[in-house]
Amino acid sequence: GEGFPMFGLCHILWLCLAALVCVVLCLVYRRVSSQIKSKILSIIAVLLLADELFKHIMLLIGGHWMIDYLPLHLCSINIFVCTAHAFRPTTAKSEFLYAVCLPAALMALLFPSWTSLPFGNFMHIHSFTVHILLLLYPLLLLSGGYRPVPRHLKKVMISLLILCPPIYLLNKLTDSNFMFLNNPGNGNPLS
Repeated sequence: GEGFPMFGLCHILWLCLAALVCVVLCLVYRRVSSQIKSKILSIIAVLLLADELFKHIMLLIGGHWMIDYLPLHLCSINIFVCTAHAFRPTTAKSEFLYAVCLPAALMALLFPSWTSLPFGNFMHIHSFTVHILLLLYPLLLLSGGYRPVPRHLKKVMISLLILCPPIYLLNKLTDSNFMFLNNPGNGNPLS
């Protein structure tokens, strides 16, 4: 089948689903105990890992797995930050999720790079569901009372500066584009 147009009906329906899920779960999250909040974050982290694992299994079974699917894209890295945060929360992880995961997931949903994939394709579904969960996680933290501290953002920037050179080098060695460091892609604000 054919893909979908950006901001066409398919895209708008996914964005509406994302908004509905985020609003409803944020409202619920505000009203539950800290023990339930912790369970919700753990469930989302497990769903993120399962979604990523499902992607790799399906690509391997179909014979389409390539090095470009290593979990070194910014959103894939955030899956592991969410998981680490869910089981051992720290301020540094919360700051990273606020400053990196939240805007990256939002931009990915608004300007998807997978518009060539038809609706029934598992990578189409995976791409939307994983980014919805990645958007949801830091939104839940914010709705639960977390407030970013601007002076801590320099630590986030330092961690990105440490992360970028080896990934850029790997991109050059493997002709990949992890974290959009070599090519911003088309049809998004990075371009």
